[in-house]
Amino acid sequence: MHIFIAGGSGYIGSYLSHYLLTRGHKITATGGRKDHPLSPNKQFTYIRCDTTKEGTWQEALNRCQVVINLTGKTIFRHWTDRYKKQIQHSRIMTTKNIAAALPTSDVSLFCSASAVGYYGDQGDDILTESAQVGDDFLSKVSYDWEAAAMAAENKQTRVVITRFGIILSRHGGAMAKMIPIFKSFLGGPLGDGRQWFPWMHMADLAAAMAFIFDHPEIHGPVNFSSPIPVRNRELTRMLARALSRPAVIRTPAFVLRFILGEFGDTLLASQRAIPEKLIQNGFEFKFDRIENAIVDIVKKQAISA
Repeated sequence: MHIFIAGGSGYIGSYLSHYLLTRGHKITATGGRKDHPLSPNKQFTYIRCDTTKEGTWQEALNRCQVVINLTGKTIFRHWTDRYKKQIQHSRIMTTKNIAAALPTSDVSLFCSASAVGYYGDQGDDILTESAQVGDDFLSKVSYDWEAAAMAAENKQTRVVITRFGIILSRHGGAMAKMIPIFKSFLGGPLGDGRQWFPWMHMADLAAAMAFIFDHPEIHGPVNFSSPIPVRNRELTRMLARALSRPAVIRTPAFVLRFILGEFGDTLLASQRAIPEKLIQNGFEFKFDRIENAIVDIVKKQAISA
């Protein structure tokens, strides 16, 4: 198949592009980087562009059978009012532009990213895909983001909303920030550490995406998270053990809020998300337990260092 990936230069998009190329697919990817490390591959085409704006990049959709949307400014930084607008704009405008440009009935599948942040802070409640939307900033952004993607159903296209948990990888994201902190003997729980941490190994993310290609019965929101979520304190304990470091320096909630503002509340939010649709349709996780995922990531990082 020919697959279009918006946001193909990020750490998830780059991994997914490589994964799909190794399985014989042709990839057209967009991104903001000047170039892409996969460009030498003849089956890979890279378009540098701003997908929040209409442009010639939209013409590439006419040549693809599957479209994947991974775009969006990172949330892992301090949120000013200006940056919050960028978080929202980068997600919703790209999604609207893709949905508007999809050729009627030619694209069989549109997978658009969202986040388990859709649910907001839900304490110990188990969150399947039918759980209600939350009421904080990321919940509202995710709600609008998903609505923009679902508009593609008017093009007779199957739409899947991939609600990502925290994606664990040695290439970027949360692990890339946490491992150096723990190696420096500064790691520990955030707040009281009781908040649920919905996670997924990058390898399972790529496999689950390919699984969705082959299962037309799957549509609408799908939680991309491990079937065994853990609390923040368990994550930190497992990471510390894998790195042979202590995990005793707890960051109090008030410190997180003082340093990071509203984003600090997001790190303290609890989402006990379960991938009910993937489980019910028979997807098998390679990394369902956090200890196995962390050992794999730490081991691979040590080999590549």
